[in-house]
Amino acid sequence: MSQGSVKHEIGQFYDQVGWQMEGDNYQNARYEDLRPVSAEYIHKAHMRVKRHLAASGDYLLDAGSGPVQYEEYLSYSQDYRYRVCMDLSLVALQEARKRLGDKGFYVNADIAHLPFREDAFDGIVSLHTIHHVPIEEKVAVYQGLHRTLKPGRTMVTVDGWAEVPLFKVMNPLMRIAGALRRLTGKQALLMPTDVSVDQTESKVEPDKAPVSTFVLKTSAKWFHSVMKGVLPYEIRVWRSVSVKFLRAVIQPEWAGRFWLKILYRLEEWFPHFFGENGQYPLIIISKEKTNAVEE
Repeated sequence: MSQGSVKHEIGQFYDQVGWQMEGDNYQNARYEDLRPVSAEYIHKAHMRVKRHLAASGDYLLDAGSGPVQYEEYLSYSQDYRYRVCMDLSLVALQEARKRLGDKGFYVNADIAHLPFREDAFDGIVSLHTIHHVPIEEKVAVYQGLHRTLKPGRTMVTVDGWAEVPLFKVMNPLMRIAGALRRLTGKQALLMPTDVSVDQTESKVEPDKAPVSTFVLKTSAKWFHSVMKGVLPYEIRVWRSVSVKFLRAVIQPEWAGRFWLKILYRLEEWFPHFFGENGQYPLIIISKEKTNAVEE
């Protein structure tokens, strides 16, 4: 399948499925853990992004913005003049406008072909977007985002790894949790069909919405191999565990909030270890100041 076809189907998937409402939430929210037991941990993970962005500025680029669906996401640009929401999905941009109004600009564009000038943005975020980019374009995507970043500022990306060394620890815990549920007669909280499998392509039939979309995740090893010496970066943790793990293991009756507090504290103590070995890395890419740039 050509890159153009892949990107067309990604936009189609989010227009027709991902950013359509299911009850009180978007369909895409089924791939997040929105239970109260996980709420504090999820909130703190979201806020890790903000701590690595400039506190204020003129323009924050949200590359692959979606509808800016969470309050924490909105907070990233609260002290910027404008948030520039860019997405392949027109529905995403329409929904983002409902939340941001005149404080946003809305651009229908491809993250691999940014329509912005050099040094345009005081900050950049790209959340769960680059995993939709074909492998041959990924490095250029990071370079393109970096090109549009102002000197002295940082950009933050969040995606998931395909190779998760900590899965060797998580998988036995999930099996134990499953056995305990069976013993107590408690039903498992099932995940929907997992569309985050590497290189999944949507299958579109006439008059039917696509059931999945293209995703190609990489690994910390791959990232180092292609980015070392290309751009200045740091890999930290966003969240070390998957939604599947949270739903299987973290239960209110098993002191779930307590264990997530412990996990969060460990992630804070060892952010690089959990970033490279856990599920979701937070990648910070900086742009050096030049002598021509004033403080």
